[in-house]
Amino acid sequence: MNASIENAPAEARDSSVDDMQVWWQAQRFLHYEADLLDHRDFDAWLGLLDEDISYRMPLTRNVRRDAMAQEYSSTQDAAWFDEGIDTLRQRVAQIKTGIHWAEEPASRVSRLVTNIRVLDVAPDEGGGERVRVRSRFLIYQNRLQTEVNLFVGKREDVLRRRDGRWTILAREIHLDQNVLLSKALTIFF
Repeated sequence: MNASIENAPAEARDSSVDDMQVWWQAQRFLHYEADLLDHRDFDAWLGLLDEDISYRMPLTRNVRRDAMAQEYSSTQDAAWFDEGIDTLRQRVAQIKTGIHWAEEPASRVSRLVTNIRVLDVAPDEGGGERVRVRSRFLIYQNRLQTEVNLFVGKREDVLRRRDGRWTILAREIHLDQNVLLSKALTIFF
């Protein structure tokens, strides 16, 4: 370990898991997921989601520095998304109809997922393990000739690994904007 990092105060040290194999597998999984979404392979993407998924994007608030704990809406408050597997399947089915007003013609989307850190690995009650991962994203969306949206933010995922298969058990998405500038939220994060 770098001597300057070793001598840093405990709160300044990286708290991620120091297991390169888990990190590499989680990174490959998240990059694969982004590629499926960018290629509009929504059925394959749904196959990556756990049946018990919690998919949530809380609202972002402008708060004073002494109230940073309230920057994002709580689970009891409103959210941009607060979905499970059934509503995610419904959204995909709606897009696939070809008559979805905000996705016809289909958006061109590119996702960049970066700064992937494995925060912890814990046993899963059904066997296997749960891997908590934090990452950053930049999503570019273009519709029609001139409609462009950029979404930037952070994600925290809980990935479930059983029998060598990875699924997304939970995803919390934090946009770095408190006013939504796009006309609709039709993409998946």
